[in-house]
Amino acid sequence: MTTRLRFRVEAAASDSRARACRFRTLHGEIETPLFMPVGTQATVKGLTVEDLEGAGSHVLLANAYHLLLRPGLEVFRRFGGIHRFMNWRRSVLTDSGGYQVFSLPNDRVITEDGAVFRSYVDGARVVLSPERSIEAQLAIGSDLMMAMDVCVPSTSDHETAEAAMHRTHRWAARSLAARGEAPQALFGIVQGACFEDLRRESAEHLARLPFDGFAIGGLAVGEGREDRERFTAFAAALLPRDLPRYLMGVGTPLDLLEAVERGVDMFDCTIPSVLARQGVAFTSTGRLNLYRGVYKLADEPVDAACACPTCAAYSRAYVHHLVKTSEALGWQLLAKHNVRFYHDLMRRMRAHIVADTFAAWRDAQRFVLARADEDNPPVPTPRRRRGRNEGDLERFGVHEAPAGHASILHRASGELMHGGIDPAVEAHALYVAQSRLADRIAERAATPLVVWDVGLGAAHNAMAALRVVESAPPAVGRPLHLVSFEHDVASLRLALRHALRFPHLHHPAPNHVLRFGEWRAEDASMVWTLLEGDFRERLGAAPAPDVIFWDPFSAKTDGPMWTLECFERVFAECAEHDTELFTYSAATVVRSAMLGAGFVVGRGAPTGRRPETTLAMTPVAARRAEVRGRTLLGPEWLAQWRRSDARFPLDVPEAARAALARRIEGAAQFHAPDGAARVSQASEADPARPSQD
Repeated sequence: MTTRLRFRVEAAASDSRARACRFRTLHGEIETPLFMPVGTQATVKGLTVEDLEGAGSHVLLANAYHLLLRPGLEVFRRFGGIHRFMNWRRSVLTDSGGYQVFSLPNDRVITEDGAVFRSYVDGARVVLSPERSIEAQLAIGSDLMMAMDVCVPSTSDHETAEAAMHRTHRWAARSLAARGEAPQALFGIVQGACFEDLRRESAEHLARLPFDGFAIGGLAVGEGREDRERFTAFAAALLPRDLPRYLMGVGTPLDLLEAVERGVDMFDCTIPSVLARQGVAFTSTGRLNLYRGVYKLADEPVDAACACPTCAAYSRAYVHHLVKTSEALGWQLLAKHNVRFYHDLMRRMRAHIVADTFAAWRDAQRFVLARADEDNPPVPTPRRRRGRNEGDLERFGVHEAPAGHASILHRASGELMHGGIDPAVEAHALYVAQSRLADRIAERAATPLVVWDVGLGAAHNAMAALRVVESAPPAVGRPLHLVSFEHDVASLRLALRHALRFPHLHHPAPNHVLRFGEWRAEDASMVWTLLEGDFRERLGAAPAPDVIFWDPFSAKTDGPMWTLECFERVFAECAEHDTELFTYSAATVVRSAMLGAGFVVGRGAPTGRRPETTLAMTPVAARRAEVRGRTLLGPEWLAQWRRSDARFPLDVPEAARAALARRIEGAAQFHAPDGAARVSQASEADPARPSQD
């Protein structure tokens, strides 16, 4: 078959479907198996183009969805394409944006014409159709373009998967028509979730169209490893032999090895740079987590068998130091190494395929690539923590509800943690579900999602977040950094002592956090940090949050946590960020403190005996209030506030109340029928509250 790529198979393993191929793009010749580092925003996080060339990168993946929104197509037209814009002389593949549409299920509407969503840059309404996607990719000037597809979870039912597949086929034809005679290659994407009949139909339909290559889409979005490998093999076997096969968004080095054996040629994934940010290095002897204390005095290189600049010049001890101190250089050095490791792995695969020794080498590599610090102690040396007094536990008690669930009781005030409802149910509904945590961690981003868990208590909210991470597809999306604040961890210690009554704690993480102050998932999908002490003193030690679970005891028991001064400190930490805060309280005085601090305030979902809760947003987050389905407080609440006897937080003196009242009265959300739109306009001009009235 004649295509724009002049693709040819040069060798095939005699005992598997692994193959070594070659093709030519507008910017050079490419050998497979091929790994493509992800440069979503026209950059691979932390690496220069010189770093990438030195590591052996020949194709980078960029994303048409993100580049369409920023910097915009006019920039690429002015520069003549992405290559000159980012000073990259080799090839570029652009994703169509289909996955990004899938990853924001509450922020878009899909019709036959395309997807309609709100821009995360300025809140503008954007329509992404197959024609618009191809227009964007042509303007970007990528060598390899992707047809726009409809991505649904791989665990979808047959009816949903079939409807998405048929629409993908119609969009594929429109993408080809939009490409026309342009010289760039265009790939079709096989869909069909985990159904053999749909995968077969999709592959056979698309193979009849004049694409230059084919991608296997809709995997690594919900299914387990066994299903992913099975359907990778099934789909690859159905695709034409004389065109490249690309498995999208996968994966770990072991994932790549298994997929090459099944006949796949091309891969992309953010894992090399994402895990580098977590201190993880892939090496010739297995995966290392350089955050661990066992490397504090390690004088050897990260990988003695690697010739990358990191391994040539730096010790494990130094990289460990950089990782522990959160220095950017640490993850940049590891990212250089990890990208080089991936490319070296591809080269070794190719050499063994050409020599027809792939099978024996594959069997040995399966063991090596699955190893993770096996020759080192399983946990770092415990940190010295201040002594514990058994009397501390007496401040709390265990309360058994008639419905059968247990809660922690604060004896002095009589206040229950998550009173009136099963704490695990409330934690999920009020904090995890309402914040759309699962959707947020599914987004492809190199930076961790930071969640502040203010008021750790018995760790119901923290464990609800952990369970979401553990139920997410492996190696997809962004890692979670959960920062729990608590001035008295005796409540959690008591709950752990009665763990049979608190099944949410049946996990090693809570004990580890109490003992060491931090717990890290082995796959680097989550870091959980405990900051013990006065929240107002410790908040500056945490990274700026994307989400805040605000769950201290009530103002009756823990008054300082509900003051104007406290919320002003929180706002100062996140004013420039897209941050949302969720709390159980709907008290007028709490909402007035949040408004006075600079937050945009809305009505939260009901929970338990509470008909309404509260959510607060920074002005940046408020630009997306409408697409996130948030309901802002309106003039009717302001009228209620004016009539209230509890209008002002207790820390606001009489002399300052008039100024606070003017600030609340003047809030943009109260002065337009569409409060969210008014807030969005106001925040464009000034995303932070003025410091003076």
